[in-house]
Amino acid sequence: MTDLTGRTALVTGASRGIGRAIAERLAADGALVAVHYGSNETAAKETVAAIEQAGGQAFAVRADLAETAELDALFAGLQEGLAGRPLDILVNNAAYIDYSATIEGATPETFDRLFAVNVRAPLFVIQRALPLMSDGGRIVNVSSGVTWFATPEVVYGMSKGALNVLSRSLAKTQGPRGITVNTVSPGITETDMNGWLTESADAARAVAGITALGRHGQPADIADAVAFFASDDGRWVTGQTLEVNGGLLLGPPA
Repeated sequence: MTDLTGRTALVTGASRGIGRAIAERLAADGALVAVHYGSNETAAKETVAAIEQAGGQAFAVRADLAETAELDALFAGLQEGLAGRPLDILVNNAAYIDYSATIEGATPETFDRLFAVNVRAPLFVIQRALPLMSDGGRIVNVSSGVTWFATPEVVYGMSKGALNVLSRSLAKTQGPRGITVNTVSPGITETDMNGWLTESADAARAVAGITALGRHGQPADIADAVAFFASDDGRWVTGQTLEVNGGLLLGPPA
């Protein structure tokens, strides 16, 4: 465990999956965590309750990140929960995928929603968060392995590629404040977005067969990497993308 005692964090998309695992890990390390959710209030309350039952501190904040106007409510709730404390850690985890947004099936509407949630929202969340952040703060953006291996869902991949560029640019501009900005890029991980992993034993075996460590990822695997970047241990790392994927596609299957 790293020590985040006395620190504060905002994790977007934290009611389920990887986001929930990140929120729970940061809280276990001592941070007060703002658990953002878009629509599933029940899941967000369950995440907060789980954190509190484990001895941590958390509160929920809601905003539909597809709508820029809702950032006002997000940051009003964040500042109320922080009660005058600065924000130390920001994790942009919330994401949206539309499996129809292939080169054949993409529409202007699906393109706009994917980029609104996956690119525009992190940009403007960071813009609003920076004045609240302490010098020496931490920003972690959660990207995807689809930025370097090909999938049919081209618009989703494009949006995550843009997020990688955002991290590198911000690492440069925020360096004078001692704020590190890094990207964690999960491999094939068991989440609601990848429900096919649990629906099909054959699919899970196929993923294991192209992964050096012989299994698909769990949300906690990603959360542990985020915790490193959020901690003092990550103080000399910025502008980097860490592939957290168990050795996915390192070479042809044996």
